[in-house]
Amino acid sequence: MSQDPLSAWYADFFTELPNAFWRAAVPPESTSAEVDFIIRVTGLRPGSRVLDVPCGSGRHTLEFARRGCRVTGLDMSAEAVEHARRAAADERLDVDLRLGDMRALPTDVRADVAMCMGNSFGYLEHTGTEKLLDGLAGLVVPGGTLILDYGFVAESLLPHLTLEENPMHFGGVEAISVNEYDTANSRLLTAFTFRRGAEEHRGTSVQHVYTAAEVIRLVTSAGFADVELYGDTNGTPFHLGSHRLLLTARCPGGSRR
Repeated sequence: MSQDPLSAWYADFFTELPNAFWRAAVPPESTSAEVDFIIRVTGLRPGSRVLDVPCGSGRHTLEFARRGCRVTGLDMSAEAVEHARRAAADERLDVDLRLGDMRALPTDVRADVAMCMGNSFGYLEHTGTEKLLDGLAGLVVPGGTLILDYGFVAESLLPHLTLEENPMHFGGVEAISVNEYDTANSRLLTAFTFRRGAEEHRGTSVQHVYTAAEVIRLVTSAGFADVELYGDTNGTPFHLGSHRLLLTARCPGGSRR
């Protein structure tokens, strides 16, 4: 049986055009609010160790470094990692930025907080998601915290799902997207076209859709406990129709902060 060509769709999706679009699409205050939320719910302090997987262009990685944390960021987009390295150098931030696949986590890192932000949790097929969570459970220290940011959880996605979306423009890049919902596999397939002048990049993103209960089962099966669900960075409890799921879970052992 041949492998699904979309199983590793993200390997060549995140080139400069889509990366430039998303770098411009998220305002700095959104990143600050997300980092504030994570610090508030985890008790992170200057010197705490943070693992950002995947880190993209480093918006969270760099902000945690600005707050005095020791941060490791991992991403398989060479363009995104190089962008983050340049930004870190410009600000003279000491950040460990690595080119790599979240399906093969580093073994030389330990983290007080491991986070998977920006909907990246839904990128992998089911066995890959299980492996990712198992790997993160081995890297988070006892008493540490897992953070998942997942806007494609079923309770968030399905009440608001639109198959054809209006074009979006950020950073001089136009993004046109058409959605298809694969009911047999609970996947949202989005055909993207990014344009900037004569440049064009086409690709299809895949988001695997789980219910909140399924995410909790995956997280607890990996060994995490004390799961809490939030619907926004203000700490509003997650509910049907929330536009995102922010999940926190503890690695057993140690002290609860």
